[in-house]
Amino acid sequence: MSIGIDKSSSEMTDNVTTFNIDAPRWDQNTFIGRIKHFFNITDPRTLLVSEHELDSAKALVESCRTGTVPPGTSVEQLFYAKKLYDSAFHPDSGEKMNLIGRMSFQVPGGMAITGFMMQFYRTVPAVVFWQWVNQSFNAIVNYTNRNAASPISLKQIGVAYLTATSTALVTAVGLNLYTKRAPTLVARWVPFAAVAAANCVNIPLMRQQELINGVTVTDENVNDLGTSRRAAIKGITQVVVSRIAMAAPGMIVLPIIMERLEKYPFIKKIQVLHAPLQTVLVGGFLLFMVPIACALFPQRSSIALLHLEPDLRESIVAKYGDKVSHVYFNKGL
Repeated sequence: MSIGIDKSSSEMTDNVTTFNIDAPRWDQNTFIGRIKHFFNITDPRTLLVSEHELDSAKALVESCRTGTVPPGTSVEQLFYAKKLYDSAFHPDSGEKMNLIGRMSFQVPGGMAITGFMMQFYRTVPAVVFWQWVNQSFNAIVNYTNRNAASPISLKQIGVAYLTATSTALVTAVGLNLYTKRAPTLVARWVPFAAVAAANCVNIPLMRQQELINGVTVTDENVNDLGTSRRAAIKGITQVVVSRIAMAAPGMIVLPIIMERLEKYPFIKKIQVLHAPLQTVLVGGFLLFMVPIACALFPQRSSIALLHLEPDLRESIVAKYGDKVSHVYFNKGL
């Protein structure tokens, strides 16, 4: 009996000492693997974890990186620590992210704001207020999840915020007035048009330093190869597509559902519950769409050497010859 226990304990120790805390738990080269990864780190339940437990998780992750895992630590404990670490700490800087900006806050935060945006779409003041709230939320998320290697000034943040908010308001108010005589369903889709338009402006402006100076690109072994603006363009484009995809199902399909539900007499009688109902339904969509949208493109994105700027391409070829065919970079979230 004791031999069996000792053997099991020995195997556990061996597994922990050889555990690579930075290696993904699931294959990030596959869409399914990325979905599992983002379901893990966008889990809203991680928001309820105490600051002390988050700091303990970070300490355990860092101790694992240095090969000094505390005795008795299991692989599952390391996996859970990595989940908390990935959900709350920036992948580049390792700094704790503000709660509102974390991707795990996208479901509760997004469901509340989107639900009210879609409920109060009939009057201009309501449209203005909720679009402003949404763009303020998006600005916090975009800033929190920026590429930490490309700092941005307060002035640039302000310009990005004001431009994105103005774009959303002009789009929403303009379409709201334009669709006054259109079918109700068309008017219900106006918030999505405003959100999509604002995302196309907000994210590039919030991450403009990456477009100006480029992002760091590496080889397969994470050796620094230089900075590339073309890689930045690709990464930011992917993030814009992901954010629009994140919102699309709830903001396109839900209006159709509500349009049909509101034809029933008993639904008409409980108008006060329409906003909470839409909020809950949006939450259902976001619970799945946040990880799915984040998983559309690999977090560690790549670009072919052929598509890099000529000077960067030439410097890589001069140093590595034909050994490097693709370079890699963090696209952000």
